[in-house]
Amino acid sequence: MNIDQLHVRVARKWTEAQDICAFELVNADGGALPAFSAGSHIDVHLPNGVTRQYSLCNDPTETHRYQLGVLRDAASRGGSQAMHESVREGDVLAISGPKNHFPLAHEAKRSMLLAGGIGVTPILCMAERLAITGAAFEMHYCTRSRERTAFAERIAASAFAPHMQFHFDDGDAAQKLDIAALLATPQPGTHLYVCGPKGFMDAVLGTARARGWPEAQIHYEFFAADAVQHDGDASFEVQLASSGRIVVVPKDKTVVQALADAGVEVATSCEQGVCGTCLTRVLEGMPDHKDLYLTPEEQAANDQFTPCCSRAKTPRLVLDL
Repeated sequence: MNIDQLHVRVARKWTEAQDICAFELVNADGGALPAFSAGSHIDVHLPNGVTRQYSLCNDPTETHRYQLGVLRDAASRGGSQAMHESVREGDVLAISGPKNHFPLAHEAKRSMLLAGGIGVTPILCMAERLAITGAAFEMHYCTRSRERTAFAERIAASAFAPHMQFHFDDGDAAQKLDIAALLATPQPGTHLYVCGPKGFMDAVLGTARARGWPEAQIHYEFFAADAVQHDGDASFEVQLASSGRIVVVPKDKTVVQALADAGVEVATSCEQGVCGTCLTRVLEGMPDHKDLYLTPEEQAANDQFTPCCSRAKTPRLVLDL
């Protein structure tokens, strides 16, 4: 089986919660699917030509199916809208094999799982895995309301239900998540995992860092980035190390767009700096990082960047292309 390109059939599609559809995908050939680890996602090639990443949320020991949960985004750039409106039961889709940029740290003595909204999908998979292995963990799941809480029945019926708490924005104040109290005292060996809307993640990550959580114990995955302001952008050059060719990147285009105009294709997917598909080595020059994929330490090293959104602080970047 070619792990770079798989064909799957939509065996089931159902409404899991308000504005959230769930999908069960099986191998179109009837065989087993490639194994995956907790935190993995797949690239889904949609009928309208766009490619989007969706986290796998089923038990990672399963090889007969992949399960996804997809929120209908009011600001959809074509992905969630297509999943909700165009993809139907019985359809065959092309997907990538599983990729994991959000893995569990196996050395952790205890895990703290924080999910906001549809960010529950990779977190749910982690909870399944930790429960199977008997690891120590707790899970907190924050949503706007019970009606918008995906997989609530599955969680309530699961073996790990005693390890988790629901928190609803429209519920009593007493049941709301107190992020400051929860993260007040980092402990050696306790690892934090967070996924959800950017505002939720910024609050969690900002609190954890302010309380002195070591970066090595903080794990996160963004689904989408805020719109990047380009008012202060300037043009710059990128040089291809393999040929010495120089391409000018205008202030109103991304590096990926400028390279495409010059006939140089760079693989992309999210085009927002959250997935890492386009990650490119920088051999000379200093990038202006605008991504949410690299850790602060990785950004500070300035030896790689995401050309789909990041730019340059120096007049030229030499890229390993």
